[in-house]
Amino acid sequence: MADAARRVNYLAGFSCPLGGLAAGKPRVLCHEAEVFLSTGSEFVYVYDQEGGLLTAVYQFPDQVWHLQLLARRGALYVLCARKGVYCLSVEPGGSVASRAGEDSLGDELPCPVVPVDPAACAVPDAALCAFAVLDDLLVTLVQGPAQWKMQLFERPHPGEDPQPGVPLGEVELSTCNPPAGVPEKPAAPRFLPVLCCMFPPGARDPHGHSQGRGGFVLKEALFGLLFGADATILESPVILCGLPDGQLCCVVLKALANSRSAPGDPKALVKILHHLEEPAVFIGALQTERLAEEAAEEVLPDEEQHSDCLVALGHQGRALAIKASWNESGSLVPELREYWLPGPMLCAACGAGGRMYLSTPSDLCVVDLAQGSAPSDPQQPHRDLGSLPLELCPTSLSICSVLTLSVSSRTPAGGTELLALSAKGRLMSCSVDLNSKKTDAARVSVANAGQRIKELLSGIGDISERVSFLKKAVDQRNKALTSLNEAMNVSCALLSSREGPRPVSCTTTTAWSRVQLQDVLTATCLLENSSCFSLERGWTLCVQVLASASALDLGAAGPAVTYTIPVDSLGPGSRREVTLPLGPSESGEFELPVTVSCTLFYSLREVVGGALAPADPLEAPFLEEQPLDLLPEQEGICLPLSKHTVDMLQCLRFPSLAAAHAQTPRPPGPAHDPVDAFLETCQPPGSQPSGPASLRAKYLPPSSASVRVSAELLRAALEAARSGVPLCSATLQWLLAENPAVDAIRARALSSIQGVAPDGTDIHLVISEVAVTDLSPAGPIQAVDIQVESPSLADMCRAHHAIVGRMQAMVTEQAAQGASAPDLRLQYLRQIHTNHEALLREVQALRDRLCTEDEASSCATAQRLLQVYKQLRNPSLVLL
Repeated sequence: MADAARRVNYLAGFSCPLGGLAAGKPRVLCHEAEVFLSTGSEFVYVYDQEGGLLTAVYQFPDQVWHLQLLARRGALYVLCARKGVYCLSVEPGGSVASRAGEDSLGDELPCPVVPVDPAACAVPDAALCAFAVLDDLLVTLVQGPAQWKMQLFERPHPGEDPQPGVPLGEVELSTCNPPAGVPEKPAAPRFLPVLCCMFPPGARDPHGHSQGRGGFVLKEALFGLLFGADATILESPVILCGLPDGQLCCVVLKALANSRSAPGDPKALVKILHHLEEPAVFIGALQTERLAEEAAEEVLPDEEQHSDCLVALGHQGRALAIKASWNESGSLVPELREYWLPGPMLCAACGAGGRMYLSTPSDLCVVDLAQGSAPSDPQQPHRDLGSLPLELCPTSLSICSVLTLSVSSRTPAGGTELLALSAKGRLMSCSVDLNSKKTDAARVSVANAGQRIKELLSGIGDISERVSFLKKAVDQRNKALTSLNEAMNVSCALLSSREGPRPVSCTTTTAWSRVQLQDVLTATCLLENSSCFSLERGWTLCVQVLASASALDLGAAGPAVTYTIPVDSLGPGSRREVTLPLGPSESGEFELPVTVSCTLFYSLREVVGGALAPADPLEAPFLEEQPLDLLPEQEGICLPLSKHTVDMLQCLRFPSLAAAHAQTPRPPGPAHDPVDAFLETCQPPGSQPSGPASLRAKYLPPSSASVRVSAELLRAALEAARSGVPLCSATLQWLLAENPAVDAIRARALSSIQGVAPDGTDIHLVISEVAVTDLSPAGPIQAVDIQVESPSLADMCRAHHAIVGRMQAMVTEQAAQGASAPDLRLQYLRQIHTNHEALLREVQALRDRLCTEDEASSCATAQRLLQVYKQLRNPSLVLL
């Protein structure tokens, strides 16, 4: 091919998102001096080349996916995503004649921004993905749940009220996999199908060149070979469809229009021509024969050009060309040839002289399918069918980032004018002269030298933008790899240190604070990085606060709240402290015990998701897999750090130890009702207080429970007891080891203490030594009796539960060390076990009786039930 000399003129610039426009959706149409353009957003622009300005901007309710102009009919058809096909009447100058809103959204702009009236939607269908307009017909392609469906309608006219209308015919094509999305707004398909109409030479109403009818006119020989005798005899247009799965199929429109009146096998209406094995992005036709090219000057402007070569293009660069040719026996056969071109392909356009213009992210190039094409039999001039070239050699035009192309009707002499839209939203006019020679460069005039310098600088700017994209992508991926390496090291260090000090730890402590005249129990989580690695972007500390289940429904999980705290930068030896509220709840109650679980979470989507994005934004719509699809099903990595239970013993406050400087004055009790508080102030001095709390304190004894533990077991487990501290004092210090007042208790060597629960109720802990005489035949067993009392049954149960939990952990630890129990009287143990079983059966019977008795009888039953519970809370057993 001769050298391609090109001249680029920038006509206008349009807004685009950061990183550039996405390929696949922008469109450019040209009619005389008017350019109709969409950037893939909700706007359609009309640009006047002669005046060099915008004349109108149409605003649609959603993204615009496709445009088609019927200039002779004065109609513009627009495919709006998830809405359907809109039909607008366009007058010369690009103004809207009907179906547009009366109010302009951009009065301050040099051109009006016209919102399109919803009534202009001629074919409403949220699943419509492609369409093609003929003189009197409209072909649509709809994405169904499992298959593509082609429908044929009468062409809607501008200004008509939209009619639901029954399609003239419809047929199902191949299967499809629709993208996931919500029903209200389904996800946009990754690749849109391609529709193109092919006409036979004798089709009715040719009127002008092929683009005026939205398709191409094929020579009779090629048309008959491709679509069969029926389409040739009917002189019917044929719609070609390129699907995202790579199939190229065709449907004869007259047969589709008559399918309802002459029903038959619907599969017979669809013929599969080829399979590209990659999504089809372009279908067109070319005139490749040299004889036609030499006679081009004799063709009248209004005379139709007949194409002799069908071309199709896949997004990875696989190209298909089909011509009519003669075989060795002299029969007319289709010649099919596949080519592999550098991809991915962004767009393409067919030009004169058998040339096809292709755009990739790195270059705009031209290929010539007429090279070497000559009549295969010179002795028979009527057999003017040449052959296809064995290879295609793209010729670079040194223009990159072109998203959509259109061949202008204002073609200069000896060349081609292209209208192109770049990824930066620039509308360009490219004049390509394919007949210039290399020697012409030496005769460039001074005037042309300036233009050439501008073109070179423009090319340098485009390449610089692409280099910046690539450099940014490389830096982002390097940072992601560094972060992944750090995350892998931290994960391995945590998983391999299950015993002993952990490289990354999180400890939880509790404290009381005063917030807005209310006492609040808080938990402080201290995240400490003792490793040699840094916790950078992507790490999050997740703290889950899980309250205890309700006593009425022990099987149900309690309420849980999860706090997420980003760990922006935590280097080796650094600490991060987080304080969270534990109570009271909205109802004013403390739901104890509370479990605080700390977990490190590493987000793969935050760190790796951006790095997996394509290096060039132009390649984004053409990836085999979306970047986030490459990630595993889970969104990140969870590394448990710690689990801490906050119980009643940790939350007790001791006003009697105020002199220890670590305690606050006695906290107030639970909040009273304002009316009760007012009535209490109105009582005369010396009168008895009233209310549920005072009545309970006056008439009901405090609830109590006790736990007995072998003194020998406690001495073996408690270091304080071995260091000379009395056993009872050491036991109290051990029970309150996680309470902020433990230092004051240790200083006074207390064995009993009265504290206050979070709701203001008193709790009394008394620890004493006792001798158990009936358990061992060897003599009395020295034991420690831990007794807890409280006017509140609920608070007493919470404290008892906390004590039992500590005892269970201690017994399990001592049993693992091989401690042995003394000789016991088994008959005595069996008797105690039998008595407990009898008490449990009585509890069940009393609970069942409460459900059926009236209020008068239930008082005695409830009193007996409380007595039985008290016996169960004070067993005669000892932990050994």
